[in-house]
Amino acid sequence: MSIRVFLVDDQQLVRGGFRMLVDSQPDMEVVGEAGDGGEAVQRLAVTAADVVLMDVRMPRMDGVAATRELTARGELPRVVVLTTFDLDEYAFSAIKAGAAAFLLKDAPPEDLLAAIRTVHAGDSVVAPSTTRRLLDRFAAVLPDAAGTTTDDRLAGLTDREREVLVLVGRGRTNTEIAAELVVAEATVKTHVGRLLAKTGSRDRVQLVVLAYETGLARTT
Repeated sequence: MSIRVFLVDDQQLVRGGFRMLVDSQPDMEVVGEAGDGGEAVQRLAVTAADVVLMDVRMPRMDGVAATRELTARGELPRVVVLTTFDLDEYAFSAIKAGAAAFLLKDAPPEDLLAAIRTVHAGDSVVAPSTTRRLLDRFAAVLPDAAGTTTDDRLAGLTDREREVLVLVGRGRTNTEIAAELVVAEATVKTHVGRLLAKTGSRDRVQLVVLAYETGLARTT
């Protein structure tokens, strides 16, 4: 079955480019599009989609508000937020609103296609170097680390789970975490699963947000 993709961008030419890229893939199809967040929310109420490519700055309703409304409805569709460096502040807000991933608009086509497949599979895109740089920039406006590691959301975590959360927050993949902690990758996956359950996080991206908000990702 093809991955059903919905496009949201206020520029018709941009949507046209994304449509050509997505429809060129044998495992994907564009099932609809919208020119702003409000229109997207309305159309997705009656359009079955797996993944939404969501622009951030749009008229009427921006991508952050639209993402919040869509994710509040349930597990699908999964939202990939597209942003540019001058819109960094919107990306973090969108992630907090429930987006499964965010990419820069000038990312290579293969990165965008990989992100669509990744979020459709139930994972989140947090590892690319662009994501790490963006998260580093958000760190300046997040709470200081002092005293934040006593956050109630971290209650009940083991020392190892905290270590894994720190590394997830720094954008490490499961393979990289396994190598750094000298454990099996399957063990890392188990720890990540327990972190999701114990913290009530929606997905891996939400764990990144948690690690930054509590200051863990900035501890040494």
